[in-house]
Amino acid sequence: MLKKKYIAALLLILVAGCKKAPVNIGPQNAYSSATYPATIEQLQTVLVSCYSNLRDAGIFGFNFLPKALGNTMHTLNDTYTPDGASAEDAAENLTSGNEYAREFWTASYTGIKNCNVTIYAAGVLLKTNPSVDAKAVNLVLGQAYCLRAWYYMELECFFGNGYLKADGTNGGNLGVPLVTGVPSSLAQTQVARGTVKDTWALIVSDLKQSATLLKGQVWPSTDLARATEWSAKGLLGKAYVYMQDWADAKTVLNDVITNSGKFLMPFATYNNAFNGLNKFNSESLLELYVDPDSKGGYSIYTGNPNSSTGDGIPWSPSYFGLSGNEGDVTTSGYANMFAHDQNVLRFGYPLPSYTLIANPTYTGSNPSNSNPQQIIDPTYKAAALAVRTSQSADPRLFVNLLQPHIDQIIVDGVTPTLVSKPAIYASQGDTHYGFSLRKYEPINYSIQSGAGNNGHTGDIWDYYMLRLADVYLLYAEASIGSNDNATGLEYLNKVKRRAYGLPVNTPSAIDYKSLTDVTPAANALYPDPVLGHNPLYYERWAELFNEGTWWFDVCRWKIGQSEAAYYQTAINVTGPLTATFDPAKSYVWPIPLSEINANSKIKQNPGYN
Repeated sequence: MLKKKYIAALLLILVAGCKKAPVNIGPQNAYSSATYPATIEQLQTVLVSCYSNLRDAGIFGFNFLPKALGNTMHTLNDTYTPDGASAEDAAENLTSGNEYAREFWTASYTGIKNCNVTIYAAGVLLKTNPSVDAKAVNLVLGQAYCLRAWYYMELECFFGNGYLKADGTNGGNLGVPLVTGVPSSLAQTQVARGTVKDTWALIVSDLKQSATLLKGQVWPSTDLARATEWSAKGLLGKAYVYMQDWADAKTVLNDVITNSGKFLMPFATYNNAFNGLNKFNSESLLELYVDPDSKGGYSIYTGNPNSSTGDGIPWSPSYFGLSGNEGDVTTSGYANMFAHDQNVLRFGYPLPSYTLIANPTYTGSNPSNSNPQQIIDPTYKAAALAVRTSQSADPRLFVNLLQPHIDQIIVDGVTPTLVSKPAIYASQGDTHYGFSLRKYEPINYSIQSGAGNNGHTGDIWDYYMLRLADVYLLYAEASIGSNDNATGLEYLNKVKRRAYGLPVNTPSAIDYKSLTDVTPAANALYPDPVLGHNPLYYERWAELFNEGTWWFDVCRWKIGQSEAAYYQTAINVTGPLTATFDPAKSYVWPIPLSEINANSKIKQNPGYN
């Protein structure tokens, strides 16, 4: 976490000095680059904007991870049908006016601007204050370069026209506009799109600079959310994998695995590492810190859920109301998004949906949540619990999702209550699983009541921007790409072993025996023809579920059509998903119409108006 004096600082705008009379200079809350920053402390207040921008609704905020990516990756089904942008995302058939693509573009370039201002301000400080600690300035620069690379990598993966390959393939295609300085005129804001090659070159350069500038730095406990050498190297390894530069990827990722001091946390820790506990754990490499003290209302950062991160609101679970009957549903948030049923099957869940029977102990006309008219079939419940103890489904199913009639949440800070199906499924009989999200979800308080409810201030979750399990899987992919299949298979198995609560480095009975071995996605109830026999694909999907990276894998591997065929439908999409996915354009998001209108030099991606 950044020190609170920096968190509380105003986001400062540096403006060039001028010779106008003081009465004509404005705004009064801005600072001149001729005098600011004058100290390392003042430079830190500029840096904080690079981090705080990650909280924007368009990035780790209310609109992006739930609405844009939840629909795009089919992590979720979305019943909020007035939201046309979400329907476009679910169909992977965006228009240039899609509000979530626009918000992400705008917020990301704001983050890049903040990083550029920080880099500029560091140069000012070094020139104007010769006595300043140059090492401290370099640490600020290292963080700014790391975050700028993160913003650019995300932008390029969404909007760049094809991934760069190590042999130069796609290098001449259009990437994203590259802005590395602070514009001093409107004309300088009119920037054409760089090539894919130049975009990835900037990302790699920034991450190398960051790793060098941050080398050996260990942050104190008050600053654990700051980027480190290992953040930069982990992201650099990811960039190399995305470019299929297997040799460089293996070198950098092995450095992280061997020398960072990080290790995969045990399953018991991992199981609760996405719900507010176990922050900055043994495998966290870059983490967006969420400060409970800054929470107000029922959003994560402020009292307005639509202006800052409030991901738990749209995907919050439903639970049984006072009657305890199916259909009598209370929600701990908006609860208009919940897990797509196909995800339950993809994790290997071997049972059909549950059935209800008459409650043999019910005798009166006034049911209660302790004595409803109908209950889940006890035989089914026993079988469902046996799935967990026998691990006949991937245990990560229950890390990521909440099962109706089985799992419990606490909404008053004290009393556990059973999770129910969402209302739209409860009215449709027993045909749907109706699981809710557990990952990145408050399960020990109602998000509407605030994290401070009954003292549960520690339950606000952080967001992982990079963790070691991702690095292991990237290293596995780089090993496989360079024909070192044995190493690749071993690192896939390390991640899988942890998921099953086994020693990470010891061969086990659940290990994959080959790179085409059966996975839980080969579920007999609904087999996945792609992930069912591809451990690399499956492990990246299962391990990083709802962490915002799967769409990049879909695009890299060009499996969008098979994904559409697997998920079949989405609640907010008319017709089959295979009819809406267009491989000629759907792998790349459209440049937002607002950018087209504002930037005369920008060009649109193919297939979009």
